Amino acid sequence: MRVLSVVGTRPQFVKLGPVDGALSASGIDHVIVHTGQHHHEWLSDAFYRELGLPAPDDHLAVGSGSHGAQTARMLEACERSVQEHRPDVVVNYGDTNSTLAGTLAAAKLRIPTVHVEAGVRSFDRSMPEEINRLAVDHVSTSCLAPTQTAMDNLAAEGLGDRATLVGDVMIDVLLRTHATVTDADVAAEVDPEAGYVLATLHRPENTDHPERLASIIDALASFDTPVLFPAHPRVLDQAERHRVRLDRGSVIVVAPLSYRSLIATLAHARAVITDSGGLQKEAHVLGVPCTTVRGSTEWPETLVGGSNVLCPDPGTLGDVAFRDVAVTPPPAVPEAAPLVVRAIRDLVES
Repeated sequence: MRVLSVVGTRPQFVKLGPVDGALSASGIDHVIVHTGQHHHEWLSDAFYRELGLPAPDDHLAVGSGSHGAQTARMLEACERSVQEHRPDVVVNYGDTNSTLAGTLAAAKLRIPTVHVEAGVRSFDRSMPEEINRLAVDHVSTSCLAPTQTAMDNLAAEGLGDRATLVGDVMIDVLLRTHATVTDADVAAEVDPEAGYVLATLHRPENTDHPERLASIIDALASFDTPVLFPAHPRVLDQAERHRVRLDRGSVIVVAPLSYRSLIATLAHARAVITDSGGLQKEAHVLGVPCTTVRGSTEWPETLVGGSNVLCPDPGTLGDVAFRDVAVTPPPAVPEAAPLVVRAIRDLVES
C-alpha cells in the first residue's frame, strides 16, 4: 500500500508527524509532498526538522500569492506528484490551500482521498479556511473527524456515511511534547515565575487593515503584564506596510518559536490571546485561559466553561484576557494516529 500526504504549513507538519510514525510502524509506504505554502525557514524547513519528519519526497516550492494563484499553482504541481507516485490513497490535513489543492488533484485523478480534521466548522464563510473545509469534506472519500461536534457537522451536511471519529492528531503531538518540556524551553525573553501573556496573530481580518491591527496592538501594549508576541513573517510585512509599530509598551516581539519552545511557553503563560485555531486547542488542553480575537471559532469545544472566550472587539481585550476562570483540562483521549491509519487501511482494502 502506498499513501501520499500533502502538507504545506506549520500546523500541517504537526499533524503529519504522528500519522507518519503510525504509517511507518504499520509498514506502509508513505510519500510526503510539501507544497511550500509556508516557505519561510522559521515556519517550514527548521520546524519540519524539529519534529523529526523525514525529508519530503517532493518539495513543490509554490510560495506565496493570492488564494486563486497559489491554489492553482499547487493544484498543477500536486497533480504531477500524484501521477508520478501513483498512490493508493491521498491524505490531506486541515483547512489550507494545500489541503484543497491536494484533495482536488487526487479526486480528479480518481484516487481515494482522506481528510484528517474533517467536519470542523466556524460557520463563517468570510474565512478562506471555512471555504476550504467545506469543499474538501464534500469531495473527500473519507472524512476523519477530530471531535463529536465535527461528526455532527458532517452528518448535518449529509456526509455521515463517509465520516469516522478518530480524535485529534495535533493533540497526540501536544501531549507528547508537553510531557518532556522544562522551564529551560520557555522563550528566553520572559520569566516563567514572573507571569506573562502569550499572543499571536496571523489572520487577514486582524492584520490586513491598519486600524484593526493598530487597535489590537494598542490593547496589548497597555497591559501591565509582559506580552510575548512571536510574529509571523506576514504580520511583520503588514505592520511595516501599514506603519504600525508592534514592539511598544508591554509587547515583546520575537521570531516564531520552535514547537517545543511554543508549548513550554504556552504552558507557563498567565493567558493566551490569539486568532489561531491550533493555539486555541492547545491552550484548552493545557488549561491556560485563552481569548480569541475573532467573532467565531471552529473549535466550539474550547468555549465550554470559559476556557476560551471570543473577543471581536480589541477595546475589551484587557477586561476579558485576565478574567477569573478555573480552567479544567479535558479528559485524556486515545491517540488518534493509529485510528487514522486503521481508517486508511479500511478505505484502501474495502
